[in-house]
Amino acid sequence: MRILYFLDTLGRGGAEMQALDVARNAADFGLDLTIVSGGGGSLEEDFKASGAELIQLQRHLPVDPTIVRTVRQIIRNREIQIVHGYQPVDGIHLYLASKGLKKVKNVLSFQGFIQDWKNRSAAKFLIPRMDANIAVSRGLQKWLSANHKLDTSKNFSVIYNGADPKRLAPTGSSLRPELNIGASTPLVGMVANFYRDQRKDQLTVVKAMVDVIKRFPDIHCVFAGGVEDGAEGKLTACVDICRSNNIDDRVHFLGSRDDVPNILAELDIAILSSFHEGLPVAISEAMLAGTAMIVSDIEPHLEASGDGKYAAVFPVGDADILAQRMIDLIGDNTGRDALAQKAKSYALENLSIYSHLRDLTKLYEALIENQLADLARVDPTGQ
Repeated sequence: MRILYFLDTLGRGGAEMQALDVARNAADFGLDLTIVSGGGGSLEEDFKASGAELIQLQRHLPVDPTIVRTVRQIIRNREIQIVHGYQPVDGIHLYLASKGLKKVKNVLSFQGFIQDWKNRSAAKFLIPRMDANIAVSRGLQKWLSANHKLDTSKNFSVIYNGADPKRLAPTGSSLRPELNIGASTPLVGMVANFYRDQRKDQLTVVKAMVDVIKRFPDIHCVFAGGVEDGAEGKLTACVDICRSNNIDDRVHFLGSRDDVPNILAELDIAILSSFHEGLPVAISEAMLAGTAMIVSDIEPHLEASGDGKYAAVFPVGDADILAQRMIDLIGDNTGRDALAQKAKSYALENLSIYSHLRDLTKLYEALIENQLADLARVDPTGQ
């Protein structure tokens, strides 16, 4: 199958990492993948080495006619069968580029929260015009309907995001010397960017660390992730709490990192504290890395963790209960290791790039064979 992805940028985000993992494994699932980007980013070299063809363009306008014309020519020259975008701006360009090309099918993935009214308007326009829409969780599908008033009642499939276990193999480089801590020192952390909208909740983790450090004075916590423009105040609020509680020598803000596998390999606990999500790649990454997880109790997190069977859970924004969850797991090596191994087995079957591509390929095949109406909507849980 000849597939074209359009990615607006190649920055280090969840959608881009998901697309990169697809690119690295596409050929094994019979996908001849071409990736067109509308801008650069920190993952450029990774995409170039992925095995998929990368064509880099530069978007200059919100809807860029030059990109539309160029992508249309690429579709024709390569006899592309399916075009697939990961956000509304991708979808708009692909819809226009493929308009009138009757054999080309359009797919749009929804990864999570849609930031502004322009993107929500674009999504509302695109959904009924797509041959298939993908939500990365049932929770997100319901949330898009309830909060963004998008019609997700038809022409939607659920396909979980999944990380590549090969990508998560550590290189042997250790984070601990950088932090000047020993191999036996407890280490917890959260891998997530700081966003200006209400998505990630690093502040609750910082507040919880105040109590955790009282119980385990030698514990350290790391935050690995960049800071989106407009989110600087969120990082400042976290730093201020650390300083005012004299824990700034125990809590470290590492910024954007390209060594996430090495970081996950060092963590005793990976935390994902969020207000809103689709189905974050960070969960599958941590589980596949064999790291015990604590997650906030939003629906997509519960969905990914088997309603708490494969991760400890705390109420959104509740620093006290999060602190207790951390204290319990740090103090129980056997239980923590058992949770991590159980979650890894579950993730390999349900949250890996292999399960993602298995379900995605089924959807693509049905589209090409014009059998989507007869295909039970792809749902990784079988529901």
